[in-house]
Amino acid sequence: MDTPTIPDSDGRNGRRATRPNPADQRQLQESPVSLGRIARLFAPYRTRLVLIVGLIITSSLIGLAQPFLVRHAIDVALPRQDVDLLLWLVGGMIGVAVASAAIGVVQTWQSTAVGQQVMHRLRTDLFAHLQRQSVGFFTRTRGGEVQSRLTHDISGMQSVVTSTATSIAANVTVVIGTAVAMAALSWRLALLSLVVLPPAIWLTRQVARMRHTITAERQRRLADLHVQVEESLSVSGVLLSKTLGAAPAMTHRFEETSTDLVGLEIRSRLAGRWRMATMNIIFATIPALIYLAAGLPATASGMTIGTLVAFTALQGTLFRPLMALLNVGVDITASLALFSRIFEYQDLPVEIDDPVDPADVRREQVRGDVRFEAISFAYDDSAPVLDGIDLAVPEGTTLALVGETGSGKSTLASLVARLHDPTSGRVTIDGNDIRDLRLTDLADLVGVVTQETYLLHASVKDNLLHARPDATDEQIEEACRAARIHHVIVALPRGYDTVVGARGHRFSGGEKQRLAIARTLLRNPRILVLDEATSALDNETERTIQSALDEVSRGRTTITIAHRLSTVRNADQIAVLDNGRIVELGTHDELLVAGGRYAALVRGGPATEPVAA
Repeated sequence: MDTPTIPDSDGRNGRRATRPNPADQRQLQESPVSLGRIARLFAPYRTRLVLIVGLIITSSLIGLAQPFLVRHAIDVALPRQDVDLLLWLVGGMIGVAVASAAIGVVQTWQSTAVGQQVMHRLRTDLFAHLQRQSVGFFTRTRGGEVQSRLTHDISGMQSVVTSTATSIAANVTVVIGTAVAMAALSWRLALLSLVVLPPAIWLTRQVARMRHTITAERQRRLADLHVQVEESLSVSGVLLSKTLGAAPAMTHRFEETSTDLVGLEIRSRLAGRWRMATMNIIFATIPALIYLAAGLPATASGMTIGTLVAFTALQGTLFRPLMALLNVGVDITASLALFSRIFEYQDLPVEIDDPVDPADVRREQVRGDVRFEAISFAYDDSAPVLDGIDLAVPEGTTLALVGETGSGKSTLASLVARLHDPTSGRVTIDGNDIRDLRLTDLADLVGVVTQETYLLHASVKDNLLHARPDATDEQIEEACRAARIHHVIVALPRGYDTVVGARGHRFSGGEKQRLAIARTLLRNPRILVLDEATSALDNETERTIQSALDEVSRGRTTITIAHRLSTVRNADQIAVLDNGRIVELGTHDELLVAGGRYAALVRGGPATEPVAA
């Protein structure tokens, strides 16, 4: 039986280690795993697990019959020229091989099916749980880390069932059964094996430890190479390289990493060859010593040739499973570390969740009256971004938020869509605290267009349907016409079926922004939040889009963040923010007459961000 490999903590399949990975040990110290919790994952499949263990034990025990059949053939059937007995024995040998193979197929099928079903449940549950996390979680967490836990760690968990657990059960059965069979054949030779095995195992583990060290370094450098490829050869990476003229430096860096890998690969191969050579020497030495013991008068004790051959065969099957059992601690640590990483994300608290007793809100009855009542907000333990905001946006009116960078405009607007919850105070729609609404209901009422447009790597139509899956072609086209993007789409090679490319690189910034506007308009929200929605547009396009937004905003409650005078001046009210507080509130004309902060912003005064184009 070959010693199985186990996944490293980062999900890559690695060579068998001889000691637990320090990263796995740290993970378990920081996030201990309850064995009961793991058992509950497999509880629905307990009957199939019993079947799997039974198949493993049966296969192992059937395999042990082979040496006894060989002994009987050599000692009895062949010397006596008993053809009938020989045929039965040969048939038994073939039957043992066929039965072991058939049982192995069924066992692999069942264990893989159980592992895949548990993995599927974990993967979908974790994905759903991460979908419920707040925006703050994703700003604090690297995207690669989330992907690693969702894909690599859960895929690695599969080996717990199909490799680690099954190999432990099989190896325990083989070692115990083989030891009993060896003692039954010749207790003297069994004692000899016990004396020879410890130093042989020690030598093999020493060579394996050396190889593990080299392989670990090779894996780290290979990971560096993968990162360099991902960073340098993505669309964004190539654009950065070309605009900075950094291609030679990046090529030199890649060449250095590749050179390091050449040396590590050679050392790894040589270490592997040393390990193989050591095992070959051991496999040759132990049978030789057994033959020697069988030939000495003191230890032979009438041993037959058949017993000697059978014993040697058993001895050959003992070494690998015994080595595997010595590494059980490593396997278990690696497996528990995978569960720990997965459970760590599953146990993340949901900061923004549906209420226990949600308010019953019907879209057609919502007027769209928005109020901010004593709003304060801070990110984690940092200084407040918003402090004591009281603001009313009557239904169907437009509020413009202006102020210097970092004054809290975007944060205030994001509270309406509940991308964050205020530290204190509340946001209401028609008098209902938005925390009392289902998140799906709130998303149906509030449409958001931000200055950063994200497009899926899919067709234009699929990107639009992402906002409203049941939209008809006519509704899609109507939204795109309103956003002044329809003529651009129909000019593409495949029209609405054209793939937008990675992160929408097929389109200009203004075109992507108009697609985002069309995507939001398709949902026909009662409340619009426009966070620099026209920031990526040139003056002419901005005027075109603004006229469309003015049209679709009519009758809706609209909160706009913008720096251009054309966007701000027609708002029903303008709130000027400074350091998280509203310092001025009124119409464009009223604030200009007041000659305060807003007037300074319009004039583009010192240390301000101009509102006028």
